[in-house]
Amino acid sequence: MKPSLEQIIEFFKSLQDEICSKLEDLDRVGVFHEDLWERPEGGGGRTRIIEGKHIEKGGVNFSAIHGKMPQKIQEALGLDPNNFTATGVSIVLHPHNPFVPIIHMNVRYFETNQGVYWFGGGIDLTPHYINEKEAKHFHHKLKKVCDQFTPEAYNDYKAWADRYFYIKHRKESRGIGGIFFDRLSESKTVSKEEIFSFVKNLGNAFVDIYQTLFLDNYQKEFTEENIYWRNLRRSRYVEFNLVWDRGTKFGLQTNGRIESILMSMPPMAQWKYEHTPPVNSEEEKTLRYLANEMDWINYKEE
Repeated sequence: MKPSLEQIIEFFKSLQDEICSKLEDLDRVGVFHEDLWERPEGGGGRTRIIEGKHIEKGGVNFSAIHGKMPQKIQEALGLDPNNFTATGVSIVLHPHNPFVPIIHMNVRYFETNQGVYWFGGGIDLTPHYINEKEAKHFHHKLKKVCDQFTPEAYNDYKAWADRYFYIKHRKESRGIGGIFFDRLSESKTVSKEEIFSFVKNLGNAFVDIYQTLFLDNYQKEFTEENIYWRNLRRSRYVEFNLVWDRGTKFGLQTNGRIESILMSMPPMAQWKYEHTPPVNSEEEKTLRYLANEMDWINYKEE
């Protein structure tokens, strides 16, 4: 039986609840503050923000908005005039410790009153310092989720993420990528139920993926130089989200709640004119990885 809009919305709500609860357990100090908001044109959401001891700033947002589609978006999507519903969960976590990576995930669903629908989403990792073993582990976890969907999913969605999470004006990747997909709808080879199952599996894998990266790194000692580098890398995250991210643009063009749209911004970032890290430093090594498209599944440590 095809999942209904109501079932999809209820899953996203429960996913937000579960992830928030488990992230509070990880941080041990911080708790989520919730803002309930309504969109004048229709719908609303639940924005939840944590400012904890180890998660310096994190957001886990749920929204379900509806109404007449703005003409600019309608034309960009190649659709006729319509009424639409868009719902999903979006997560961004900025850790305090520079050795814990930034992580982002969103899972979403879109439909119109003309019968058009699709799922989209993705997850990507932005380490301040790239750890090859952790990068490989992260991609293996994603491949396991994708392999339950279709044999081609991981390679296709990994390549999509590499293209999408690329800071063109810097000629570098935002991080080590992940997977990204959009406009997935029923076809001769895959049903709506199977796509929804894949989206659910990805959402439910988030905490398992993140807590390993968190627990392995959150107690590591760090210096002021490490914090400085963390803030420089955060600035690249800001640049991507404000210049290139389609989700940010969609939220702004549909008159979304600005505090929720910009919850992905870190609490502090830094821009340094022509910063060049020392030769053969960990910082320089990270930049070398970001300048190249990496096959982390088959990567062999030197």
